[in-house]
Amino acid sequence: MTEWPRPVDGTVTPRFAGPATFMRLPVMADASGLDIAIFGIPFDGGTTNRPGTRHGPRQLREASGLMRRVHPISLTEPYTLCRVADLGDLQTNPTDLMQTLDLVTAQVAAIRKAGAWTLAAGGDHLLSLPLLRGIIQAEPGLAPLGMVHFDAHSDTNDSYFGGTRYTHGTPFRRAIEEGLLDPKRIVQIGIRGSLYAADDMDWAREVGIRIMTIEECERMGPDAVAAEAVHLAGGGPTYLTFDIDSIDPAFAPGTGTPEVGGFTPREAMRILRGLQGLDLVGADLVEVSPPYDPSGGTAMVGATMMFEILCLMAESRARLRPG
Repeated sequence: MTEWPRPVDGTVTPRFAGPATFMRLPVMADASGLDIAIFGIPFDGGTTNRPGTRHGPRQLREASGLMRRVHPISLTEPYTLCRVADLGDLQTNPTDLMQTLDLVTAQVAAIRKAGAWTLAAGGDHLLSLPLLRGIIQAEPGLAPLGMVHFDAHSDTNDSYFGGTRYTHGTPFRRAIEEGLLDPKRIVQIGIRGSLYAADDMDWAREVGIRIMTIEECERMGPDAVAAEAVHLAGGGPTYLTFDIDSIDPAFAPGTGTPEVGGFTPREAMRILRGLQGLDLVGADLVEVSPPYDPSGGTAMVGATMMFEILCLMAESRARLRPG
């Protein structure tokens, strides 16, 4: 690849024109020569309540066309730090959950082996599991990863409906059991909402996960939340996962399991901006469900968070580039 990919310039071609791609980047057939690959995973077979996140990647692509090239605070321009492109959507089987987990794992492993780090748009939160599997399959020496996790829910339940172990409420329990994540380097930010039982999160706390409820986040303030996340998750390769339901449904109603009392977009952006310095080796943004927000506002919030995450990943990748 002789020229680095660049977004279509909104001062040359209007942002409402042309094909919809992530950040208006070119679409590549494979990850060869890329530093960061952005792609969609249109799958919601792990959803336990309201479906629709299979349509998230398409709407997130369209919304991401409003992103410009340079971060307004850090002045990071990810496309000058790294070779970034849209890799399209990964193959899934909407009628077979277990096959989809295997398909996504294999495709992510191939992307990683080609040299690219991954920024994925879901899809439901179960997809974090095969994303993590694929990274570690390609580079076993990275295991176990730390993780910064924005969410209303811990997603560490054991099973649903009498024994189903793979849903969007179980991915991180499975990931810890499989040795993909170090629970003592996991920070969950913004947890809230009613519980199925009083002991719902006992397992997570017992294995060492740091759960920061929304009430604690409010008391601490965004800067202190970010600082603690860097302190606890830092010191090694780290994954970032952002569930759009961490945002209050007043700003992001288009999601399957909304919980009132969440972050404003500004608070979430401030926390993300405080994560500079983490060794971020992969990330995802999940649970955008367009049928519940025809306005597209939820996708706009999601695309904005994806740009924030992309800037963090580009800085991390550039720091680790040889030479």
